[in-house]
Amino acid sequence: MKNLVLSSHSQNHTTLVDNHFIDCHMVKANGEFVKVYLFLLRHLNASPSVLTISAIADSLDNTEKDILRALNYWEKEGLLSLQCDESDHSLCGIAFCPVPPCEGGGRSCAALSYEDTARSRGVSCEGNGYSTESQTPVTSQMTDPASVAEPVSDSRGTAPTSIKAFRDRKEFQQLLFVAEQYIGRPLTRTDIDTISYFFDQLHFSADLIEYLIEYCVENQHTSMHYIKKVALAWADAHVTTVEEARATSSIYNKNCYTVLNAFGIRGRGPAASEIAYIKKWTEQYGFTLDIIKEACDRTMSSIHQPSFDYTDKILSKWLTQHVRVLSDIERIDTAFRQEKENKRRAAVPKPAANIKTKFNNFNGRSYDIDSLEERLLKTR
Repeated sequence: MKNLVLSSHSQNHTTLVDNHFIDCHMVKANGEFVKVYLFLLRHLNASPSVLTISAIADSLDNTEKDILRALNYWEKEGLLSLQCDESDHSLCGIAFCPVPPCEGGGRSCAALSYEDTARSRGVSCEGNGYSTESQTPVTSQMTDPASVAEPVSDSRGTAPTSIKAFRDRKEFQQLLFVAEQYIGRPLTRTDIDTISYFFDQLHFSADLIEYLIEYCVENQHTSMHYIKKVALAWADAHVTTVEEARATSSIYNKNCYTVLNAFGIRGRGPAASEIAYIKKWTEQYGFTLDIIKEACDRTMSSIHQPSFDYTDKILSKWLTQHVRVLSDIERIDTAFRQEKENKRRAAVPKPAANIKTKFNNFNGRSYDIDSLEERLLKTR
């Protein structure tokens, strides 16, 4: 019997993904990092082509810096081996390593030499596989993603904890998914570090972090920098529950938008300098909203335009006059009007001075016209 020869007239359009990757590594990784790994895996068995970091970024609608973050992440996880050119330290090759199981078994990428990897996977700096032009230089110390990712600055001087401690927590993974839905974009490594900072340093619960993101997005703020500022403000106010956060945000919204409405400002939230003024009036001066609103109304009546500085001068004066309720303002206004009236009555008009000039150099008439008219009538 003759041997059978199997052939196919269709091309292979299938990409095989290791089950260990799906079970262990994909679950805890950022979605953008997974996209980069699958994109490289898809091109591994494709026709010979040369990829660049720029081309990958364009295909995935991402930045080159984000692509490098993803590559460094997978190298740290042991799934990729990044090779750099010795001359300029630029990335020239990417090798796929055996995917270790969940227990961490299997050979590490560090144990595989570049020659063996390139020979087994067909990856080289010049031939098929993945190579980069010297568009984005990468140093040889590129195994740590933190060296490429931007660190999350902490205004309190405490460095954020790595997200590794929270990666396996289902609660944290669910929170990342919810955050992406609210913000409307995939989370970057910096975003994830910031959220883990809320967990570890600020000791926020998952419910509180979810409400924090929801609150900021509802106020048209999707920047993680802004969200962190709000989180730090809540931490300073010792907010630990969602109920306390709702109360704090309710007071904040009421104070800010009462002032903005009094000034006739619509369609935007308060600026940072305006928030500073409002906090000064409510916290430092201790004024109630009705007094602050009265000062805003008087500002508009006086200069016919919003001015936080002008309102601050009014409130500063009221503070020195020990104003605490609206009746105190009425008392001050009454005293001011009375003083003004007393000054008006006390003012005696000065007689006009008779200054002699070349047009006024003679004595005026000394008789009275009325008396002359009366005398004339009597003589008739």
